[in-house]
Amino acid sequence: MPKVLSRRKQFWVGGIALLALGAAGCSQSGQDDAAKVAAASAKPAPTVTVTVTATATETATPAPAPTVTETKTVKVPGPTVTKTVTKAASSGSGGSGSSGGGTKATTCSIRSNAGNCYSAGQFCRNSDHGAVTTTASGARIKCSSSGSSWRWTYA
Repeated sequence: MPKVLSRRKQFWVGGIALLALGAAGCSQSGQDDAAKVAAASAKPAPTVTVTVTATATETATPAPAPTVTETKTVKVPGPTVTKTVTKAASSGSGGSGSSGGGTKATTCSIRSNAGNCYSAGQFCRNSDHGAVTTTASGARIKCSSSGSSWRWTYA
């Protein structure tokens, strides 16, 4: 019964066999290369003729002209604040002992996009920063920075 070689021994035997075949193949190819070089040197060398023609043309480019820049200063108008005060006329039927003082009704000068008066605590539009107006009840409010946002606060 033939004895089976272990896996490690099979690996070594295979590696040595490949090494021996590679060494034998290299020695033969080295002899073939020498024969090819000897055969190539026996042929006459071809003659090489090189002709070079160069033409250079230089064109002058004018220097760039200075650039003229005009600056316009534009003044952006700030928000306009108008205040309208309406006084009601007293109806004078006399006779009663009360004084007939007029009522004061105010309207806001800056309105929201929906047409309503602003109140304190609401956010301001960018165009309203720093502006002063009144609430629907007549209290003065100002658009001022509050932390990282702009809000209407009592002035």
